[in-house]
Amino acid sequence: MDLTLIRTFMEVAQTGSFLAAADRLFVTQSAVSLRVQRLEQQIGKQLFERSKAGAVLTTAGKQFEPYALSILRAWNDARQQVAIPEGYTESFAIGGQASLWPRLGYRWLDALRAEMPELSLRAELGMPDRLTRALNDGLLQAVLTYEPTMRPGFVLEPVIEDDLVLVAPWKNPTMDQINGHYAYVDWGESFLRFHQDELGDVATNGMTFAIGVLVTGYLIRRGLAGYLPGRFAARYINEGRLHLVADAPHFTYPVWVVWRDDIDPHLLAVAQKTLSETADVISEEIEDVTDSI
Repeated sequence: MDLTLIRTFMEVAQTGSFLAAADRLFVTQSAVSLRVQRLEQQIGKQLFERSKAGAVLTTAGKQFEPYALSILRAWNDARQQVAIPEGYTESFAIGGQASLWPRLGYRWLDALRAEMPELSLRAELGMPDRLTRALNDGLLQAVLTYEPTMRPGFVLEPVIEDDLVLVAPWKNPTMDQINGHYAYVDWGESFLRFHQDELGDVATNGMTFAIGVLVTGYLIRRGLAGYLPGRFAARYINEGRLHLVADAPHFTYPVWVVWRDDIDPHLLAVAQKTLSETADVISEEIEDVTDSI
């Protein structure tokens, strides 16, 4: 049986929509429909009731869903087991947004390696949507993100409370200095609402960046102010390359970890323990930064 058909079935089942499934899979809606039809032909049963409101599982679809999930998990388990390098007994793949690797992700890897030397580790970087797909497909076992997505088979846990802080590359910056020298960094819908309420009158330089902390170098070189995670900005602040805008509001921006629910219990316990210990250290650093605002 084609695994692509199984994955497509699961996306439609989870979203309740052929269109939403197409968006998640980066294919057309007609491609999703064709895949579902092929799967229904192979099984010999209709799996979805289709309507203008969306798609819901039929009785046959509900019966097939746990088997579909088991097929995908068995494939992922086999792929991971075969891929374990010689000399290691287990593997663990972690994904994270760019700003979460320098001070959180790398330290977590070090803690995992110290706790389980026999563990083969893989680290990946990506935007939230891509990381969620990789987690769903079993390519990752855990994801560090600011924008978690909850799906069947996922377990969501808070890691740390970070803050988005306004920084500028010149000394002693204040709010009345940033008009026209401010770049809007897109940190999601909740930050947009905060920005409209708290900084609606601030004039930007006409540019919006939805590239996370990759904007940092641009802000420094172009002499622009912008919001960055306090934990990430700490190094630049300590080096004197960025400075906190003292009278600017800051925005609470929690970090989450999303686990697959089929991780080996012993491995999960070690991963949770080492992440918690790492987060405790990071939280103290965040407090040092935000206390100076």
